Amino acid sequence: MKQLKELASDSLIYGISSFAARFINYILVPFYTAYFNPGQYGIISLVFVTMVFLNVIFTFGMESAYLRYAADRDKASSVFRSIQITVFLVGLMLGIVMSLVRPLLAPLLSLHGGYSHIYWLMLGIVMLDAIGAAPFAELRLVRRSWLFATIKLVNVVVNVALNLYLVIVLKWGIEAVFISNLIASAVATIWVSLATIKLWNGAFSKEILKTALTFGLPYLPTGIGYAINEVLDRFFLKQMPAASIAHLYGPGMTPDAVIGVYSACYKLAVFMLLFIQMFRMAWQPFFLRHADDPDAKKLFSGAFLYFNIIAGFLFLFVGLFAREIVQIQVPLLHASIINKRYWMGLFVVPWLMMSYWFQGWYVNFTAGIFIKERTRVLPLVTLCGAAVTIIANLVLVPRIGMLGAAIATLASYVSMAILIYYYSQKYYPVPYRLVRSVIIIVFTVVLVILGNEIILPHVGITTTRFLLMLLGTGGLLFLLFYRTSIAAKGSFRIFRK
Repeated sequence: MKQLKELASDSLIYGISSFAARFINYILVPFYTAYFNPGQYGIISLVFVTMVFLNVIFTFGMESAYLRYAADRDKASSVFRSIQITVFLVGLMLGIVMSLVRPLLAPLLSLHGGYSHIYWLMLGIVMLDAIGAAPFAELRLVRRSWLFATIKLVNVVVNVALNLYLVIVLKWGIEAVFISNLIASAVATIWVSLATIKLWNGAFSKEILKTALTFGLPYLPTGIGYAINEVLDRFFLKQMPAASIAHLYGPGMTPDAVIGVYSACYKLAVFMLLFIQMFRMAWQPFFLRHADDPDAKKLFSGAFLYFNIIAGFLFLFVGLFAREIVQIQVPLLHASIINKRYWMGLFVVPWLMMSYWFQGWYVNFTAGIFIKERTRVLPLVTLCGAAVTIIANLVLVPRIGMLGAAIATLASYVSMAILIYYYSQKYYPVPYRLVRSVIIIVFTVVLVILGNEIILPHVGITTTRFLLMLLGTGGLLFLLFYRTSIAAKGSFRIFRK
């Protein structure tokens, strides 16, 4: 229990900072949807999803390698220096390559005409974030979580303030979004680099770098697979036939507008995404610290159950009250959380919330892979998930558009969770309470379906959903604490403790 409290404490600090950062950053969603039309917001979304791909390539697994090998504090300085020099040099080479392929890539992102300079802003942001990856990993590793949180918050505040100033006061267009991000990334990277500058005292080591690359490079295809799962659906939506768009969403909708609607509603899944991110940030250092504890497997099993209870609560809340949430008015901006022009895509929110939930299962199950240093299976798992994403999008998006993209994302993460569970149990078996966890998922999904499809007589839809939320909360607490056993020969415990 002491170790779980430690995990909860770190998760809470990361969570507070991430929540505050996401909350402040979320102000930009009503801001963007109020000031930019769906087509413009679609271009912004395409650039950001491209940055997800580029971040994976520019860091090429070195953040995870640093967490793994800098845990030996006697070698931390040499690991840091070796990785940072390599990241910088590789970043320069990749920047040259990206410059050469610009005539091919820019049109795919609709970065032509007055938007062409956004391409260079995108590359600058990616380069700065790559340089800051290992320093931020150092803060997590040595549990300087408050400094980590402060820098992340300042990054977001600078970003939001510049967005508001450049768009509202100076009347700039969507280029303001990326100029703001570039300046905010520069502030954060300089700060975290100064906070970890003492680690440059180490010596560059080819042997350490070789070890780090051996461990970290499998994360490159893994990360690309993850990026495909997370963002490739936008590119499939951009290629939707005009006839399909008109049939599903009416005349006048463009592919960029469909992407804009989908991306705005995607943001509503931020509640689950935030939880997954804060858990992941605390989880990796946590299970590496406790891997040698005699009760480590029992500890990891307990963490998985608590994870599912919290995820179930978040899924219920957003799934039941999505339409009420988007109508909340943001002070000063005179805009709702998501502009009414984008509400047509709200039906994808439960699907995307569930996708992140299974992404959380994947994160939980990676503990055994890290501990036993079997990271070579990660590319197989994520690329299988990417294959599911591509096939499902190819089949579903032309027929059912945004819903097809959301279902494809869910199918991908379910397949990845199953595969990583198989390999993790093979190398490092943990008695996860899967039966109870599946019951939690089924229970919450049924309640969300009831809340969106059934209204109790003489009560009203909001009251119905509130009652279902109370029922769901009680049910989750029951599933957390209840034990049942059937006496046979000995005792067969349905929910393994």
